[in-house]
Amino acid sequence: MIIDLNADLGEGCGRDAELLKLVSSANIACGFHAGDAQTMLASVREALKNGVAIGAHPSFPDRENFGRTAMNLPPETVYAQTLYQTGALAAITRAEGGVMRHVKPHGMLYNQAAKDAQLADAIAKAVRACDPSLILVGLAGSELIRAGERYGLKTRQEVFADRGYQADGSLVPRTQPGALIEDEEQALAQTLGMVESGRVKSITGEWASVTAQTVCIHGDGEHALAFARRLRAAFEACRINIEA
Repeated sequence: MIIDLNADLGEGCGRDAELLKLVSSANIACGFHAGDAQTMLASVREALKNGVAIGAHPSFPDRENFGRTAMNLPPETVYAQTLYQTGALAAITRAEGGVMRHVKPHGMLYNQAAKDAQLADAIAKAVRACDPSLILVGLAGSELIRAGERYGLKTRQEVFADRGYQADGSLVPRTQPGALIEDEEQALAQTLGMVESGRVKSITGEWASVTAQTVCIHGDGEHALAFARRLRAAFEACRINIEA
């Protein structure tokens, strides 16, 4: 069994260099919620040094709230903003002798696109316009995955090690209880269950089916590095290979 392990980088958490030794894919912030041209360049160089697959992490224009504010933007605006951000990182990666492999939206853009077909369509259209060989990463079973498939893109269905799930397979909003899993044992058990069995227990007790092709770990938690190491060790013990 093979699983991709990804982390969001270039967001100022201060742990990027260590995380890049543990993950197989990096989603690099493109300036709209965090980062800038210099952090993008530094992140690309560090990812290439570690042999980690590089992806763009576009967001709503919301630096004040780290891309976590809900926005009702016209699809054409979202298309332009996504193309702008992904194109910038693709150019930096190419200049450094690398190739950008994927795109994963950030924060509220990601969450809204999981359920909003028009928003998902705008993102998928922008990814294809940038480079039709790019992989579109989205929440497992979401509208974003379906939009990517409509546009002929390769897709990668994502699950989260430290997030609570609802009965329909969507994430518990961060504003609600149960959104974040603080207990490492619970997070490990949930992740292995999603990868090996294709299901996750919701906060209301029902089981939801998920397709786990990539697992996201967040680098901004207090124990992020320790948990990433534990997760890698758990995958290795279960003979699950980590590859982009």
